[in-house]
Amino acid sequence: MSTLLEKQIKVNRTVTTNIGQARAIEDPARAKIVEILYHQALSADQITTALKKAGFKKALTTVRHHLEILKQSGLIEIVRIEESRGAITKFYGTSTKLLDFQTPLDFDSTYSKIITNTSAKIEKILKGLTPKTSKSKGKKSEEYSQYLVMEIMNRAMTNVLEKSGGK
Repeated sequence: MSTLLEKQIKVNRTVTTNIGQARAIEDPARAKIVEILYHQALSADQITTALKKAGFKKALTTVRHHLEILKQSGLIEIVRIEESRGAITKFYGTSTKLLDFQTPLDFDSTYSKIITNTSAKIEKILKGLTPKTSKSKGKKSEEYSQYLVMEIMNRAMTNVLEKSGGK
């Protein structure tokens, strides 16, 4: 057998999630629900209406099923319960922001210089954090250290986006 193509892959993106969360948002409707619920608590009925406006025609029972999966994964939670004329209405919310977008074809060429320069500066900061987070030895410790650094970056980025009003 001869090799026809071989390409070296360089890691340039890390996504932090767990298996349950990844499975929960693999369905486009569930991902849309998380997006809809960011900063806005809604009931299952309101979510069904918002999904229809976004092009997802789902029955209320299906939406409730999706909500249960998202709730079990920890991506959404019940933020309010109201009682009206003997009926109970649950309102769901999330603190998870999904950034869903299409990258332009010229992204790498347009932004490569700023990405390279900024990445170098951030790397210096992260190298200073890594020794502080890896007290014990071993692969699990190293993975946890990486997760911790990613969580720090994730929260910092979220704070920047929130303060700049980026949606």
